[in-house]
Amino acid sequence: MTSKRLHNYKSYIPGTLFILPAFALFAVFIFVPLVYGMVMSFTDYGGFNMKPDFVGLDNYSRLLQDDYFLISLKNNFVYTLLFVPLTMLLALLSAIALNSVLHLRKYLRMAFYFPQITSMVSIAIVWGLLFNPISGPINYILEAIGISNPPEWLMSSKWALLAVILVAVWKSFGYYMIILLAGIQGIPEHLYESAKLDGAGKFQRFLYITLPSLSPTLFMVLILTIINSFQVFDLISVMTDGGPGRSTNVLVFRIYQEAFINYRMGYAAAMSTVLFLIIMVISFIQFKLEKKWVTY
Repeated sequence: MTSKRLHNYKSYIPGTLFILPAFALFAVFIFVPLVYGMVMSFTDYGGFNMKPDFVGLDNYSRLLQDDYFLISLKNNFVYTLLFVPLTMLLALLSAIALNSVLHLRKYLRMAFYFPQITSMVSIAIVWGLLFNPISGPINYILEAIGISNPPEWLMSSKWALLAVILVAVWKSFGYYMIILLAGIQGIPEHLYESAKLDGAGKFQRFLYITLPSLSPTLFMVLILTIINSFQVFDLISVMTDGGPGRSTNVLVFRIYQEAFINYRMGYAAAMSTVLFLIIMVISFIQFKLEKKWVTY
């Protein structure tokens, strides 16, 4: 019995050695900083030369009274509520269209995916010029089609966040389109053939075959897009710098401001911990609801 148990333990050794490098990298660059940041959130650490003092829950109680943080939190939820459905819808429609255009699939897939591999800073600069309310081509086109007072976009607190969201959707949807396209191509063809024999139209086949079969992939894309929406930083930093006013300031950008501009590292760590908890709670709720709509 002992030798058999020892043999079972030895069988785990190769697999353990294979995952050990990845686990070591995860521990050094993810787990240790995460724990260290949570510990720092209970201090008033202000910089590299300061000795941190334990302040308990003061940073967290301060968050509840910080209007700037609450505005950033609200902006982030607005960003998520618009970015996630727009990205998923555009990615799904594009994947379905590409799946039906066999002779152009390779080239269109490359064209849609290209923004994903382009530098975010470059994209932000180019779109900032396009959204220029005075000399930008977007407002020029809107005026040409009869809109006399086009939005001021990045210079308007009403439109700036929407402009950033549109750019983020344009950049991101190609990546999720590839994932959904792979999911669509994995659906057995005989299901569609059987549905055609039963007289099902295109919409019925999409509703009763494509969507249920694609639900695990859609679930994964939903989680990825929500996490992505809470990590937005580059576009905000380059296109608006959190403005006009505070209209585009989101959580990660606010954390950056507190940590590296105001040098309130402990307070920024508390914000980071709250952000981590928000993502964890949302992911937990999604996994709890998974069984109600995901078909395996």
